[in-house]
Amino acid sequence: MKDNLTRQLSRLQRTFAAFTTGQKVVAVLGTAALLLAGFMVFRWAATPSYAPLYSNLSAEDASAVVEQLDADGVPYELGNNGGTIMVPPDKVYDTRIALSGEGLPSESGNTGYGILDNADISTSEAQEQTNFKRAMEGELSNTIEAIDGVDTAIVHLALPEKQVFADEQAPATASVLVDTSAGTDLDGEQVQAIVNVVASSIDGLDPEKVTVADADGRVLTANDGSGGSGSGTRAQAVEDFQNDIQTRVQAMLDRVVGPGNSTLTVTADLDFDKAVTESTTYSANPDLPALSESESSETYTGPAGAAAGASAGGVVGPDGQMDSGLAGGDGSAYEKQSATRDNPVDSVVEWRENAPGSPSNIFVGAILDSEAARNLDPGQVENMIAAAVGIDKRRGDKVEVETMPFDRTSEAATAKELEAAAAADRNAERMDLIRKAGLGLLVAVLLLVVWLKGRRRSKARKEATSYVVEQLRQEQAQRLAAAQQQVALEASPATMALQRAERDATDEMRDELASLVERQPEDVAALLRGWLVER
Repeated sequence: MKDNLTRQLSRLQRTFAAFTTGQKVVAVLGTAALLLAGFMVFRWAATPSYAPLYSNLSAEDASAVVEQLDADGVPYELGNNGGTIMVPPDKVYDTRIALSGEGLPSESGNTGYGILDNADISTSEAQEQTNFKRAMEGELSNTIEAIDGVDTAIVHLALPEKQVFADEQAPATASVLVDTSAGTDLDGEQVQAIVNVVASSIDGLDPEKVTVADADGRVLTANDGSGGSGSGTRAQAVEDFQNDIQTRVQAMLDRVVGPGNSTLTVTADLDFDKAVTESTTYSANPDLPALSESESSETYTGPAGAAAGASAGGVVGPDGQMDSGLAGGDGSAYEKQSATRDNPVDSVVEWRENAPGSPSNIFVGAILDSEAARNLDPGQVENMIAAAVGIDKRRGDKVEVETMPFDRTSEAATAKELEAAAAADRNAERMDLIRKAGLGLLVAVLLLVVWLKGRRRSKARKEATSYVVEQLRQEQAQRLAAAQQQVALEASPATMALQRAERDATDEMRDELASLVERQPEDVAALLRGWLVER
């Protein structure tokens, strides 16, 4: 076994010594690359995977947990700037239980109402209020972080002390700072949800007193008396309203005159004032019975002649005035009737509150390409836009539609650039295909040449080796026959030692010949051909 190993090593050394300088460099670099790749694969396979043990730890808790893990001999990795600690998956739950028994982590769980767990009888009133405020801030932060897209939330509350003898109390305020995930922005509904959550959690907190800002310093709420509209700010609400109208009308124009043949501009004024209107309307209803009703009648009949004791001057009439013409007449009489009726009156009291953000004016301007709209009536297009938008001329809305020739030079230049870019891409793809095909053909030719050369070398090696082996076999047979004859004549120890030495020399010569055939098969084949020709 040892002799075979030594022989193989010697053969490898002779083979490597026969290489050229370039072949030696390639062999060394290839062997080093294979060893390095094997080492990296082994290291990757041997490296254990890790799972999060704790996340969002404070610096104190992370330090304490790491020290305990080092003491317990548990492997770990740190991530998220040291705020996340990861351990092998099969040790997550056991490690958590062990750390909980050691009271770790201590401060990361001490948020929200957990702050109030350490209160005792010696805690002062001011400290109790401070702890309560901290607890509310922690609970609100945890609640806001549960919203999709919010990574971190920080809540600050300003809760002034209640004054017993003060007529007006200072209002409570709150500010919320949110940090969203990468590429994520909070929409209006989510901002309004944060405002409502904070305002509903604090007694006496007005939603208008809640301010929400993001990590970039942008204020997401509009504390302008509009109740924190879902659009965030007035400018954003106006822009959203204009974009909605422009998108709908532009889609309609694209169907009529084709894409790119119309341009549209929408300008809107929104009324953000909060108005409350109260009106009372009165109306009579004759079908209803009267609330109260009264009637009176009066009848009077005078004498036929003047009485003996009647005074001169006339007769008192029904209106209480003296009627001298009746005096001495044939007689007088009158009848008076009156009626009073109180009819019910219907009253309707209407209380209406106008929501902020309603449009006060809308202005729409549209320009159509004269070439594409030569068969269209601008008046019809104007009426169509007015109906789609809901134009109200009583409040001053206006729609203008004009036809003009469009400047297509930039579009033509863009089309040429796109066509040139497409042609360049096609040319690049073609050249890349040709390059790949050429490389493939070159590799195939090289492989064919190497295969042919190897086949010819293998054939020559086989021929030379077979011839040499046959010659050696014949010589060995002749020597064995001579040795047998010599042994038959004289079987002495010296003779046997001489025979062993000859066999060793024969084996060594055979190995050298085989190595020579492997290193220089063409030369050996040429030499053997010369021997054959000479014979």
